Amino acid sequence: MLRVYGEVLEVIRLLREVVIAFEKRDPDLARQLKRASSSVALNIAEANGSRGRNRGLRFHTALGSMRETLACIEVGHALGYVDELHDISRKIDRICGALYTLAR
Repeated sequence: MLRVYGEVLEVIRLLREVVIAFEKRDPDLARQLKRASSSVALNIAEANGSRGRNRGLRFHTALGSMRETLACIEVGHALGYVDELHDISRKIDRICGALYTLAR
């Protein structure tokens, strides 16, 4: 499995507390965050079993879901549900860069 897959799982583990904070104030946003972050890992796994254009499309979908994950965090921060999450945001940015490269 690609290194980026492990990095995504690390981000998902780091998001546990964020999900809990969101669930208390905004269950819909918490569900969206869980769906988006899970989708990243699942699409990377699917891409590893794909070839050609389908492989690139799965990585592209994973990239979109990773960006959606970041947006959920930023919205939660803007609404005051969590403090700024610089470390997670930087990890997500690096993952997005790797997925962009893989999607090409």
